[in-house]
Amino acid sequence: MRIRATVAAVSALSGALALSAFAAPAAQADTSVDSYRAAVAKIRQAAQAASGGDRGGARYDMDVTFSNFKIAKAIKVGTTNHVSTTVTYTLTHDADIDITADDFITDPFIYRGTLTSPEATLLGNKPAKCTATSATTANCKGTIDVYPGAGDHELINSNAGTWRAAAEATAFNGQDPAGENYDHSKVGYARKGGLGTTLMQRHSKLTVDASPEPVKKNKTITITGKLSRANWDRGTYNGYVEQPVQLQFRKKNSDTYTTVKTIKTNATGNLKTTVKAIEDGYFRYVFAGTTTTPAVNATGDFVDVQ
Repeated sequence: MRIRATVAAVSALSGALALSAFAAPAAQADTSVDSYRAAVAKIRQAAQAASGGDRGGARYDMDVTFSNFKIAKAIKVGTTNHVSTTVTYTLTHDADIDITADDFITDPFIYRGTLTSPEATLLGNKPAKCTATSATTANCKGTIDVYPGAGDHELINSNAGTWRAAAEATAFNGQDPAGENYDHSKVGYARKGGLGTTLMQRHSKLTVDASPEPVKKNKTITITGKLSRANWDRGTYNGYVEQPVQLQFRKKNSDTYTTVKTIKTNATGNLKTTVKAIEDGYFRYVFAGTTTTPAVNATGDFVDVQ
């Protein structure tokens, strides 16, 4: 399975060059960018292999650490739209590391599985921009970008749930990955996993329809609806089955909904129940959410009781 993971070069003060690893949404024409992209990917792979004792001729361990990592509690992803979430963190480095250099790279990323053997990885489209707060610290801001469309295949349904957060930094120190004299040993690299977690969730939808409208007092109202969620495997929305959903009612001149009953979706995600018509007001269905699917409220449907 291909998961797009983007890495970008960052110049904290001069905004230098944007790099990406693996597949990027926009085509890259600059061969130097492609070279850096490939180099960063190899460095990351070598770092993963290092856990098994194989450094692969890659980089030296750079004196950089990451802290104060903040990411959204959940990332809600549908079937087509690009989703981007902001990430911030503090980068602390040795005084002889120039984080303003054009070939100094840092970015946040999220992963499934383990850091040394990830099942899937996602990074951002653009550089993480860093602002120095002292000679050895900087506040950095980046993004995690997700493209769930059919042409990208960045997520499959089994990816829903908890993802772990990490950050990395690479200092090429003037080494050109496309050059004949490129020396891996002069490239510095640092990364840290387990900096936080976020939920990657399959975007949900919920509908409601109360009928008949209008209705005579004390007659039966039938309330139908459907709970569906993004199917990343197919690029569609499908019913979320056997899930508890609350039916709520709000009086015409009230701002507060109260729960009438709780029912479950059927084998296709549909909902159906009945209540007695008592007074004018709005009915809605409410889903509390799960680890893999966010909470959602249907828009209230007004019933005129005569």
